[in-house]
Amino acid sequence: MSVIRAGRPTRPTRSGTEIASRAAVNGVLGLMALYTLIPLWWLFVSATKGSGYLYTGTPLWFSHFDLVANIRAVFSFEGGVFSTWLANSALYSLVGATVSTLLSAMAGYALSKFSFRGRESVFNVILASVLIPAPMFALPLFLLMAKLDLTNSYWSVLLPSCVSPFGVYLCRIFAAASVPDELLEAARLDGAGEQRTFFGIALPLMAPALVTVFLFQFVGIWNNYLLPSLMLNTPSRLPVTVGLVQWRSEFANGVPPLLSITGAALSLVPFLVAFISLQRFWRKGLTAGAVK
Repeated sequence: MSVIRAGRPTRPTRSGTEIASRAAVNGVLGLMALYTLIPLWWLFVSATKGSGYLYTGTPLWFSHFDLVANIRAVFSFEGGVFSTWLANSALYSLVGATVSTLLSAMAGYALSKFSFRGRESVFNVILASVLIPAPMFALPLFLLMAKLDLTNSYWSVLLPSCVSPFGVYLCRIFAAASVPDELLEAARLDGAGEQRTFFGIALPLMAPALVTVFLFQFVGIWNNYLLPSLMLNTPSRLPVTVGLVQWRSEFANGVPPLLSITGAALSLVPFLVAFISLQRFWRKGLTAGAVK
């Protein structure tokens, strides 16, 4: 407790145990931050080095800066196939994340606001699927797509990307907490149908959760390697993750290592754009929750 002296409160004194625990926590957080940031810093620094200087000098500092030439080499190599890979990744991620977010919002809203037989059983199955690692679904999905004759097509990657069990779980929890039942009943009494009630009232209230689901799904689809590597074998349909790994495996065949490194650095740009552009929606959601 603070002690008032001469009309001014003094700061409470901290014990040695509290200071030591705070220092330990800050130290662990600092190590985790370094563990995350050092590889990203190395990637950025390496992408700026000139050809032939990747393994010379200090690995974590700039030398022989030639980033523009590296970017030009990436986009011009093999007829500009890197641009095609980026466009494919954008297609898979944007379409898959958008459809997945909408389906998750619908399913989560229905599981939260409608009572029907087997509701909890359905939710438990969805919750159990969240606990199953995503690679476990790769082989069954490949066999299913092969049975439907959809392998080596855009649909073989898009269709599995449109489903997000975690998104359904998050939307149900958020719909139960942020969409009042009284508001829905008032809308129905005013003559609004279920479609208008969902899109006009529930969906705007669930916006912070939808942004979270969209970003999680966008990042997951963009970084996905196993599924598209199994489904696709045409270079013009590959996403950037699979294409960069192919470049990495062809170092011995004349592909410069700087191409895959610079390409990996460029593939991070959409993440930065997505987080920066959607950050304001999180702020709105946090502010609204504080006011309520």
